[in-house]
Amino acid sequence: MAVQGALEDMGDKPPGFQGSRSWIGCVEACFCLAHFGGPQGRLFHVPRGAGLQGELERLYSHFSGGGGPVMIGGDADAQSKALLGVCLGPGTEAYVLILDPHYWGTPKSPGELQAGGWVAWREVSTAFDPNSFYNLCLTSRNSEKQQHTVD
Repeated sequence: MAVQGALEDMGDKPPGFQGSRSWIGCVEACFCLAHFGGPQGRLFHVPRGAGLQGELERLYSHFSGGGGPVMIGGDADAQSKALLGVCLGPGTEAYVLILDPHYWGTPKSPGELQAGGWVAWREVSTAFDPNSFYNLCLTSRNSEKQQHTVD
């Protein structure tokens, strides 16, 4: 409820949003990172899922430079995702390590998460709806308080 209240206080959501069962997306998550003094969030928009193939170098650079998880939300693809890594192969072969953020609890082992499909390497060409837009929030592990930015 603190997140919903913060979004109301920021003017992002109307009064009465706090306590509702309404979903939030990557944009709101990025606002909350800044509001609560968390890691820096940097947003960028991909108009079509098929365009994510063209963003792999940016994502690879993000992770190889020490960047944190990338929150992803779409419109036609309403399944939220968190990217934990990118693997670029020869040619157009590419995979992303996806975490389903809906998991809760304490796993007995990493294998339990993999077996349950909560964490998996997925081919980019099949992991995203080619017709859905996506918003991505790249998080830093930077502990300094910084403003969020939008690309």
